[in-house]
Amino acid sequence: MIGKLTGTLSDKNPPEVIVDCQGVGYEVNVPMSTFYGLPATGEKVSLLTHFVVREDAQILYGFGTAAEREAFRQLIKISGVGPRTALSVLSGMSVTELSQAVTRQEAGRLVKVPGIGKKTAERLLLELKGKLGADLGAPAAAVGDAQGDIQQALIALGYSDKEAAAALKGLPQDVNVSEGIKLALKALAK
Repeated sequence: MIGKLTGTLSDKNPPEVIVDCQGVGYEVNVPMSTFYGLPATGEKVSLLTHFVVREDAQILYGFGTAAEREAFRQLIKISGVGPRTALSVLSGMSVTELSQAVTRQEAGRLVKVPGIGKKTAERLLLELKGKLGADLGAPAAAVGDAQGDIQQALIALGYSDKEAAAALKGLPQDVNVSEGIKLALKALAK
């Protein structure tokens, strides 16, 4: 019903924002990935939305990119995964990270998201296989084997997916695994 909102960002209170569209303020729940990309209050904002109608509520969910909204829609199709859980997944990891986890069938990455247990993570991986992953994760496929190994090593050492991804950005593309881990650890120590 409501596919997109464009207006003035009048309030930011995670995970909810209020978008003023010519005098009408829409309350929109957004994942943290979208929240961090929002402009300051009082500035113009445009969000793609998904409208959920329940017996007791009508809720708008907003997304900064079409890929986020599509991932959200794929997540809520899964039995036992509601909009709140889907928002939590997208807040805990980017669409690219989710696609990588689905492609590689890594339940451990999903279990790190609050509210996702082992069984739910396994069900997500099973249900999303072929729907998310290689198709939406094109940037993930560009990551070389060495970079993927470096990222996995950093995650195994206790760094978050976001910290590991940030450390990878500063590495040369042709770096080998052992040298890459050393450089990444130096970057993370700063």
